[in-house]
Amino acid sequence: MKWEDNVRKVIPYIPGEQPKHNKMIKLNTNECPYPPSPKVLEAVRALEENSLRLYPDPEVKELRTVLAEYYEVKLEQVFVGVGSDDVLANAFLTFFNSKKPVLFPDITYSFYDVWAELFGIPYERIPLTEEFHINSNDYKRENGGIIFPNPNAPTGIWEELSLIEEILSANQDVVVIVDEAYVDFGGKSALDLLEKYDNLLVVQTFSKSRAMAGMRIGFAIGSEKMISYLNDVKFSFNSYTMNQTSIAMGVASVKDDMYFKEIVGKVVATRERVKKELKNLGFSFMDSKTNFIFASHPLVKAKEIFEACKEQQIYVRYFAKPRIDNYLRISIGTEEEMDSLLAFLADFLKNR
Repeated sequence: MKWEDNVRKVIPYIPGEQPKHNKMIKLNTNECPYPPSPKVLEAVRALEENSLRLYPDPEVKELRTVLAEYYEVKLEQVFVGVGSDDVLANAFLTFFNSKKPVLFPDITYSFYDVWAELFGIPYERIPLTEEFHINSNDYKRENGGIIFPNPNAPTGIWEELSLIEEILSANQDVVVIVDEAYVDFGGKSALDLLEKYDNLLVVQTFSKSRAMAGMRIGFAIGSEKMISYLNDVKFSFNSYTMNQTSIAMGVASVKDDMYFKEIVGKVVATRERVKKELKNLGFSFMDSKTNFIFASHPLVKAKEIFEACKEQQIYVRYFAKPRIDNYLRISIGTEEEMDSLLAFLADFLKNR
């Protein structure tokens, strides 16, 4: 078929499996195991009857305002999008416009190379160390931009801000993006470096720690000039990216800081308990600062454990990729869900 000659062909990102079984335990996509703040649902009920008939505010000023107040930055420093994926895609399109390669780790969020391929951006994957850490010296060379998650996905490792600053200091002529989807679970945000580096963009999401993956809310904070460039690209593509309900629910979520900290605390406490239990079962893993644990077992292949769990309708994430094909990424669920997983693993390892 001749028309196919002009089709843009890419290998798409493959998200985690989304099964729909009644009694499943879903620990494969890093969703929050608890519901969002009750005030989030109240905000939806309070929407005026005509609100859905009208276009939403294209500037999303109400949500940006509460985010600016919460993170103590100017309104003009905040950009919002439909999940952090949308924010990151816009950032790739806006800032990575050089013939030099964009640099990111070889073990990282697997959407980065998809966007690079889609937008025709040259890139290089920089190997992490044997312990899955970033070596800052690897990023001290000519490039067209840098992006990495901190804490890392899927390893769960958080890098110290001193390392991030070392990378920023050596790359002040390009944009450096720090993807902080999991930072609320134990890392320290690079937002502290914004005043010193106007080439830094920090991206976060409501999907994990704010229990709103289904509403698709992400945001970026950077210099006013950087955010203005992001908005230029956004408004050249789609002015009305965020719907009325998402805006109202996002505002309510940010305002209920007590609930936010409560559920994050629950996830962290469960994570620390599960670490001890997994160690007792012989698993090894890096010190996770996220809402998941990236674990391997010395005697049983990860794929075998993954398949055995799936037969019991316990879903964890397995990556058939170099260097990490013997690890499982296990999202932190409720106490009861994790007890069920641990009981199954203990029985499986004992009787296999």
